[in-house]
Amino acid sequence: MSARQEFTRVGPGLPPLCGDRAGALILGSFPSPKSRAQGFYYGHPRNRFWPLMASLTGEPTPAREDLDAKREIILRHDLAVWDVIRACTIRGASDASIRDVEPNDLAALIRRLGVTAVFCNGTTSGRLYEKYALPRTGLPAVVLPSTSPANAAWTMDRLRQAWGAALGSFVNNP
Repeated sequence: MSARQEFTRVGPGLPPLCGDRAGALILGSFPSPKSRAQGFYYGHPRNRFWPLMASLTGEPTPAREDLDAKREIILRHDLAVWDVIRACTIRGASDASIRDVEPNDLAALIRRLGVTAVFCNGTTSGRLYEKYALPRTGLPAVVLPSTSPANAAWTMDRLRQAWGAALGSFVNNP
């Protein structure tokens, strides 16, 4: 990987991960290159999203390759996962470089699933949600600390506390 990657137009991202209904929608900004290569959310081996969700729901932590187990965590707990952005121009995996945004139709998904709360995984998804989706959804989002390995200041314990306090009523915590 070169020190100065070129901007690339990418998209569409991944389809929403959801069942027929969901109380809470968890949003990222746009799938990383590793997630796009895997064809599934939070595919970077050091991203803490899946261990965190397993911990909050009382489920076993899925192996990186076990997409069915990851899918079941979300479906079994009436959650949904998607991204604010459908397509964009981006440099590598840098959220800070995102431009030329084509947003996903979050309002339609929220209506279809009956979502009552939106949570953003990190400040970039929160900012993008506020700009592109909030005017159409009317549903404010809670911005949570990113599970990205780039957010090393947040330990797993701190993430668990913050996410657990926010998502507590939406997960079937044993």
